[in-house]
Amino acid sequence: MFAVLKTGGKQYKVSSGDMLRVEKLAADAGEKVQFNEILMLGGDAPVVGAPFIEGAAVQAEVVDQVKGDKVIHFVKRRRKHGSQRTKGHRQQLTLLRITEIMANGGDKSGVKAAIGSGSVSATAISAADKPAKKAAAPKAAAAPKKAAKAAAGGDDLSKISGVGPVIVKKLHGEGITTFAQIAAWTDADVEAIEEKLSFKGRVGREDWIAQAIELAKG
Repeated sequence: MFAVLKTGGKQYKVSSGDMLRVEKLAADAGEKVQFNEILMLGGDAPVVGAPFIEGAAVQAEVVDQVKGDKVIHFVKRRRKHGSQRTKGHRQQLTLLRITEIMANGGDKSGVKAAIGSGSVSATAISAADKPAKKAAAPKAAAAPKKAAKAAAGGDDLSKISGVGPVIVKKLHGEGITTFAQIAAWTDADVEAIEEKLSFKGRVGREDWIAQAIELAKG
């Protein structure tokens, strides 16, 4: 007999005695937990849930809290002033031994339900007790970063090659007053500012960002 259970947004096919690694559960080694979201029971008389099978459950013993294999991904900026950075990540997992598959009676077993570690907290407050949060105002798409207020004694942007008095005035009008702001521009910021100030391709062609990085260093 086998069962298909759901946990951590994933589905697993298990049989009694199987060793299974799932996303981290709020349980210690040696504890017994029970999965109640059973999608299917297989065997001589298969049963398929809609979506879950009422009363069915899979019980397991927590063997250990472990980490998954390291996953590497790269972040690389396409412009020459960018940098390449390597990040590593190891997923928190729980190692289980499946002990029993129950076709019914799971809702009366009294065994602790298997809950993800991110779903519970000693200081958790029910959603009903929390004040409703206001929806965050949508951010303007690809808008350049502006200073809330013009920095007092901002930098002399005309020191950047290709930035004359007219462009300086336009940049100030957009809240751009320092080298640091220009140094922090993303590709989306560059595209937006070029479109707004009508000089397509100029920022990259004259390498304003690289110049701003150097000037910001003093």
